Amino acid sequence: MPARLVVSLSGLTDARPDALATARTLAADLDARGVPLTQLVQPASPAGPPSAELLDWIRERGDAIALHGYDHTPDPALRGGVGRKGEFSALPRHEAGLRLVAARRALTGLGLATDVFAAPRWLVSPGTIDAVRDQGFRVCLDEAGAHLFDDAVFLRARALGFRLQETLEGAARTRAESWRRRVLRTEALRVARRAGVVRIGVRAKDLRRPGRIATVLETVDAVLAEGAWPTTYAALPATPTTKSA
Repeated sequence: MPARLVVSLSGLTDARPDALATARTLAADLDARGVPLTQLVQPASPAGPPSAELLDWIRERGDAIALHGYDHTPDPALRGGVGRKGEFSALPRHEAGLRLVAARRALTGLGLATDVFAAPRWLVSPGTIDAVRDQGFRVCLDEAGAHLFDDAVFLRARALGFRLQETLEGAARTRAESWRRRVLRTEALRVARRAGVVRIGVRAKDLRRPGRIATVLETVDAVLAEGAWPTTYAALPATPTTKSA
């Protein structure tokens, strides 16, 4: 089996209005390369549901969809701990199930549906994995890979993207940004050459940095040149004998 390439886009729900124009350009550039886009959709937020313009664009494109949490409330169960917090990073099975029900209902209200769950920040508790399986999702994505419930396997595939500390300033920020771009390309090529799954996650905030988008497209080109098969998260369990939709 050749390497597989999945590119996702998240964060448009809370993004600035001008982000959609850049997202359209990125999507068109991926289309030109034959690379499908997986849209990670957050169905609710403190600011309200996604805009009508965004929803119309998603529906018109017909991209693969993944449920990206509910409203991204950090640590909604108010548990302690250290490190980064994600909406589903610490929830037990029952509480995760309740939020999933709410998230799915909200997504359906937007006229969208999916059986793929992508944990916010790629952080997911063991209880959440159980709850996702309980509710009939086929795929649960976290930082380390994809839980493919139909096949009862965990596909190791680390999420790649730009996780730069926003507190950095000046020269330190510039050096860190340059390093992060090199790491993305290097890691993606390493995975592709080992016939693994290359997961490139683009966030709405990345769209504000032309250098990051250029790096994503350059990395996609390099991975495709290694023979990688472009696909979506929904199609990961399938053997890539034909192009995935």
